[in-house]
Amino acid sequence: MASKNLIWADKALFEKDLKGKTYIVTGANSGVGFETAQQLVKQGAHVVMAVRRTEAGQEAAKNFSSFEGTYEIMRCDLADLASVRAFVEAFHKKHKQLDGLACNAGMVNMKNEPIYTKDGFEITMAASFFGHFLMTELLLDTLKATPEARMIILSSVVHAGSPKNRYQVHLDDLHWKNRKYNNFAAYGEAKTASVQYAMELAKRLDGTGVTTYSIHPGWARSNFGKGGGAFMDSLLAMLTPVFSAMGFSDSSWESAQTSLHCLLSDDVTKHSGEYFSQHSVLYRDKECKKGGWPMKSPNPHANDMEAAKKLVATARPLVGLS
Repeated sequence: MASKNLIWADKALFEKDLKGKTYIVTGANSGVGFETAQQLVKQGAHVVMAVRRTEAGQEAAKNFSSFEGTYEIMRCDLADLASVRAFVEAFHKKHKQLDGLACNAGMVNMKNEPIYTKDGFEITMAASFFGHFLMTELLLDTLKATPEARMIILSSVVHAGSPKNRYQVHLDDLHWKNRKYNNFAAYGEAKTASVQYAMELAKRLDGTGVTTYSIHPGWARSNFGKGGGAFMDSLLAMLTPVFSAMGFSDSSWESAQTSLHCLLSDDVTKHSGEYFSQHSVLYRDKECKKGGWPMKSPNPHANDMEAAKKLVATARPLVGLS
């Protein structure tokens, strides 16, 4: 049963005719990404499912066979910059428009020791921020060429931290080479970076017709947290009913409401660059627990435009952009 505090998207949005529109959804094989992709296909859109494991994408897409829209499955490992570039190159060969880019995929390193990608990045920041950053920057021309295109990027309630500990992106040590590693701090920093990026990109794209949003979707069953071993998998399974009783969402469909609102609502375009949050009991700031579409992040670092500009300037050469 849905939480009484859940913020629902307007049902009229799910009646919109999306035929002729093209979307990319990363991590579309499970969780919020799957529900987002499924709803878009149901409404007639063509959805490019950008997934690390194509077999998982194919299995998930079996659910779309009776829908009006279409889909294709393309491999993209967000923790591998070469894979991201190959994905974008392949997309450009097939498509000249992009109505919506849903940067949905993400992960947290469940082992409290750093794991580094082949590009030398700490894996949580690589998969949750750098991969989406490179993908978005490479797709900007296509987004700008598409009327009223949108980009959403998933953040998390975790980015807010607490009044005594607000997560801040450490530009001098993005890869955790000089600090004692903490996996959840790495996740908090990656999700703070996501909020900053949506804000910076909205400012940069002002006047182009492209709008951007960062999102806390809520708790949902997904592949989040996988990779911590049998103990962590068992722990997450046991905690799921506890989370539900505490007022968390236990449905990926419920948690996809914020993403779908930002992709489909006409009203949302007045709030480009802002943070949209589902309700969450995890907020350490009482006034934030009810969420908001949009709401101001309680983390001052997430609202710091100068920090956001420095993040983008630092990230560009790191991912091979001039």
